[in-house]
Amino acid sequence: MTDQPADGTRWMRYVWLVYLVALFFQPAFDPKAGLGDWVAVVALIAVFLPLYVAGYRAADDRQLLLIVGAMAALGVAGSLVNGGASVFVIYAAALAAYLEPVRRAVLVIAALVGVLGLMLIISPVRFPWRFVGLAPALIFTIVTGTANIFDAERQRAERRLRRADEEIERLAALAERERIARDLHDLLGHTLSLIVVKSELAARLAESEPARAGHEMRDVERIGREALAEVRAAVVGYRAKGLRGELDGARRALAAAGVQATVEADLPALPIAYESALALALRESVTNVVRHAGAQHVTIRIRVEKSSVILEVTDDGRGGSGPEGAGLTGMRERIAALGGAVQRDGESGMRVRVTLPVEATTRVAGARPSESSGHP
Repeated sequence: MTDQPADGTRWMRYVWLVYLVALFFQPAFDPKAGLGDWVAVVALIAVFLPLYVAGYRAADDRQLLLIVGAMAALGVAGSLVNGGASVFVIYAAALAAYLEPVRRAVLVIAALVGVLGLMLIISPVRFPWRFVGLAPALIFTIVTGTANIFDAERQRAERRLRRADEEIERLAALAERERIARDLHDLLGHTLSLIVVKSELAARLAESEPARAGHEMRDVERIGREALAEVRAAVVGYRAKGLRGELDGARRALAAAGVQATVEADLPALPIAYESALALALRESVTNVVRHAGAQHVTIRIRVEKSSVILEVTDDGRGGSGPEGAGLTGMRERIAALGGAVQRDGESGMRVRVTLPVEATTRVAGARPSESSGHP
């Protein structure tokens, strides 16, 4: 049964067998008792113990209900030869308390109490040992059944809490894996795209301008080392560049791709989580321009409007409204987690607008309001 005690308390079920001592009272203290009474005690215990063990191993409520019924029948029949056999009904009530729903457990225990009560009423005076056994059994059936119903409910509540905790841990692990996947995509996607662009440029310049080709390859080496450092930093939860550093990286990537860039940056002082989200949104947007846009010019704007920071990346490329890839999806999820929103407009070129609400933002001293860069 799923409602039985956990492994740490299973031994307690065998401690409760001490109450079988009630079976020995009649042959021990009845002057008329003989060998047959002792044989009856052994026979009753021999039949009861397998039922008791099976009750704690029942696979479902149907099996448990059958075992409870068998125990009760054994108690009723055994009471004809030994008044202490009514203790079997108490054990039956203890197991019946684990039936679900609680209403069913209450009804079964009430039926057991009714059976004992009826036996107590019709018990003739000439069977004093039966009366002595039935009277306490009636009381203890009620007490034990009620106590075990509360214990069963407590165990069910604990299991629900454990399952809830396990589900929370599972969802947290899943969310963390998704976060790592998004971050690695944003960290490596941009950098690898820049390495590809610069490598292609170096290959084209290898014969005509070998010195410049060598410079580009040294730049590829430097970018690779920066990427390695960023990945290492990301593993421990940090972002190496920040928003200002990401703007510099965006200029280099666009220049290497032959895209003219205009940057209008009114950089605010932001909490780390917000700056990281905006930096990765900028990186993803610029990466998409380099990979897919075929643009000649890109405008990057960062400004503060009331209590929100606005990031806009607009290009004059091919635009379109195709399905979003993993990068844009990750960007939306990351920004949405901070209460922001991402808008995408591909009617004339492509414009990605990120709005991130932040309280009490302030400008970073020394931020350059506007600058342009052309082809390399």
